Amino acid sequence: MTVITSFKEKRKEKQVKYERKLLRELTLEKLTKEVKNYFQPFFKHARFSQAIEDGSVDVAIEAYLLGASFGRVGHYGESFDSIKRRCYQEEKYLIDTLYDYLQYWGNMGDNDFISESLYYACEQYVTKWIKEGFDKGIMRHKLRLH
Repeated sequence: MTVITSFKEKRKEKQVKYERKLLRELTLEKLTKEVKNYFQPFFKHARFSQAIEDGSVDVAIEAYLLGASFGRVGHYGESFDSIKRRCYQEEKYLIDTLYDYLQYWGNMGDNDFISESLYYACEQYVTKWIKEGFDKGIMRHKLRLH
């Protein structure tokens, strides 16, 4: 007897396989270096804990995979700005999640200027990882590694 599988299961398996291939090219050292570049200045008064680093790395991976998922349409000529408009809701969710997470772990207080600067840093951080994933997805499609 053969096992009957649905298209949803096959699609999910294919997506997981593609994401694993993408994540092999991403190093933990690169992720942690970028976290420190973007967020170390905000946490000079507090010690830069492992929890802050872990949460930021998780969001970076999600943003990277989000950008890479649009690599196919980018390969066929769609611009990055168009992609950003298409994934606005997901990007906004990642930015807000990271900002709330860093606010919780950083004990920033009531300084509005620092809070606003932290939000912009989160926005740039997530956009950078979406762009990097998008570029990597385009490259993989050009090389037919998808």
